[in-house]
Amino acid sequence: MCRLAQVSRAGYYRYLGAEDPPGEEMTVRHAIQEIALEHRRRYGYRRITQELRRRGLQVNKKRVQRLMREDNLLAIRSRKFILTTDSQHELKVYFNLAARMELSAMDQLWVADITYIRLQAEFVYLAVVLDRFSRRAVGWALDRTLAARLAVTALRQAIASRQPGPGLVHHSDRGIQYASQEYVDVLQAHRIEPSMSRPANPYDNAACESFMKTLKQEEIYCTEYTDLEHLSANLDEFIGNYYNRCRLHSALDYQSPEEFERANPVTPGQERTGAATMKFFANPAAFTR
Repeated sequence: MCRLAQVSRAGYYRYLGAEDPPGEEMTVRHAIQEIALEHRRRYGYRRITQELRRRGLQVNKKRVQRLMREDNLLAIRSRKFILTTDSQHELKVYFNLAARMELSAMDQLWVADITYIRLQAEFVYLAVVLDRFSRRAVGWALDRTLAARLAVTALRQAIASRQPGPGLVHHSDRGIQYASQEYVDVLQAHRIEPSMSRPANPYDNAACESFMKTLKQEEIYCTEYTDLEHLSANLDEFIGNYYNRCRLHSALDYQSPEEFERANPVTPGQERTGAATMKFFANPAAFTR
């Protein structure tokens, strides 16, 4: 174009910069600030870039990062995620089914985990259950104890919410809460297959570990809770309304879990838990060695 018009490239870019309306820059800045405040500074520049594009603004992620840095809007990050699991018990440990599953619909694989939260005067504990296909939190429970009832309450909430069919796989670490007879009885009563991670291998439950990290960085570390009731109300808002319905997930092609489930509905007559496939060793001789 420059050769055709017989102008230099430098002259063209000077003209382009001079003519670029300042209103466009302000529009982008305003949208970035609006998104950052709407999500309470939980979003980094990548998710804000995706949200801007969803709103019809075509911007480069490097530009968004620069503008966020200039406006002091980079996402708040604090403290490392800490995991504690009591797997030193003599209860039955189940085979790892999750590592061999290829998912195609919701309610084929649930993953579960427990973390602790420090309040001003005490420690409390949170148990969650996620649908691995959509990353949606389908059940959660908060308590002052690490007894099995904590995990059982979260599981019962998930079952009541989703009403899964037989064949669903439930995956967790080897913690004593998940291996307890009380927990296994609930699984068996609803024909849910238990699955557990290998020793010292957190990657088997990576989706739930990622959820806990997001929860702590975007909610727990950003708020000073007065008591258990205050924390419980905030968690219900964050998990039920924000995380499940609004927060964009890079693993879901920047959709929220609710939006992803709407885009991948179960066809009429299809069993939600019947479509998963299993992967096995490629070499059958490996079983005889």
